[in-house]
Amino acid sequence: MRPKHILNILFLTIAMMGMRTVAFAQKDALERNLWYNEEKTAKIQVYKATDGLFYGKIVWLKEPNRDGKPKTDIHNPDKARQNDPELGLLVLKGFKKDGETGYQDGKIYDPSNGKTYSCKMTLNGDVLDVRGYVGFSLLGRTTKWTKAEQ
Repeated sequence: MRPKHILNILFLTIAMMGMRTVAFAQKDALERNLWYNEEKTAKIQVYKATDGLFYGKIVWLKEPNRDGKPKTDIHNPDKARQNDPELGLLVLKGFKKDGETGYQDGKIYDPSNGKTYSCKMTLNGDVLDVRGYVGFSLLGRTTKWTKAEQ
């Protein structure tokens, strides 16, 4: 190979590595980890969708089966959705970024009772404070989610 070709390949490789670093740097802190729910029975992956809002889905269950079959969303108030698998279930919907560590105006779905609540979240290092509420934030409950291994 000629030295000019080697330099071009080296330059292209360095440029691609730099682009990969920039793409990772643009990812929000909330997206860089999986999150255990408070009971550590599920891992949730949070991602930013094309609408610019944050969503989260269940990607791991400590006990993925019920009666020898994959768990389904049996408590969903919509009878047509009760056979949807819990694995992959969307539990966080439509969060807007609020400052450096806050996320607001979203909804959280609790598959253990089939209810959906208004929700806001605050990222505190390795802990995500998830506050579900009805009406006013003061009338709610906060759970602490922790970073999970990938």
